[in-house]
Amino acid sequence: MKKTIKINREFITLGQLLKHVNIISSGGMAKWYLAEHTVLVDAENENRRGKKLYPGSVVEIPSEGTYFIQSEGTATETIEEKK
Repeated sequence: MKKTIKINREFITLGQLLKHVNIISSGGMAKWYLAEHTVLVDAENENRRGKKLYPGSVVEIPSEGTYFIQSEGTATETIEEKK
């Protein structure tokens, strides 16, 4: 499954992305998930939950899908900035 994720700020972290797309149910699960599963960011293995994802980044999770990060105005989903 290929999906475009729209963000309305400079970046999001890999942990935030995993929670947003419902791969994990809480932010605390990100470290465990990344240790147990293969996650590729721009075709390189990544295991840091704090990895910053900018527009143009591609996140591939073999068992879940591929996610394209885009800035606001060009995608179908939005991660709202929490205040």
